[in-house]
Amino acid sequence: MSLAQTRRTWHAVAELVLAGPQYRRTGTIRLRVTPDGFASTREPALTVVGGELVAGATRVAIDGRTCRELAAAVGVDVGAPTDLYRDGSTVDADETLRLDEGAAATLGHAFATGDAAMRAFAPDQTPVLWPEHFDVGISVDEVNYGVSPGDAGCDEPYAYVGPWKPRAGPFWNAPFGATRPMRELPDPDAVVAFFAEGRALV
Repeated sequence: MSLAQTRRTWHAVAELVLAGPQYRRTGTIRLRVTPDGFASTREPALTVVGGELVAGATRVAIDGRTCRELAAAVGVDVGAPTDLYRDGSTVDADETLRLDEGAAATLGHAFATGDAAMRAFAPDQTPVLWPEHFDVGISVDEVNYGVSPGDAGCDEPYAYVGPWKPRAGPFWNAPFGATRPMRELPDPDAVVAFFAEGRALV
């Protein structure tokens, strides 16, 4: 099973089972990175740990279920946040989800490494996992710093530096700024160094 398929599943659960219900209850779509996965920041208190959706003592395997089934199992109303953004996971609530535990571990490691790096790089900022593009990031002095689990343009996790105003030069290798594969950034210190290199060039 591909990394992309597991990423699509995690993105769907983040958007339709965590962020949507949270937004309808509390008005925020912000999620957070946790060990081996991610979680809501407000009610309902839900966490994805590897291949499971966790709500208190309830643990539900994600693979082979739909977002509608997962939401019902933990007592929330399925559905993405509405009227906030155009993109998203594009996954229907009744689509059967597929997840590979090894791929989930890879994604979880990338998120955790990035989250730790951002907290070290900018201690006054709180990293946010956004359900729209499913990346964890911060903004400092009109520059976005973050980690993506991969997307249509790059089928592997990567760190990024995205100035609000375009920059030119060899460091800036993406339309929105600069990216570097997480396989080249094995720990938080390496990610911090990449962020610092970008900050020095802004």
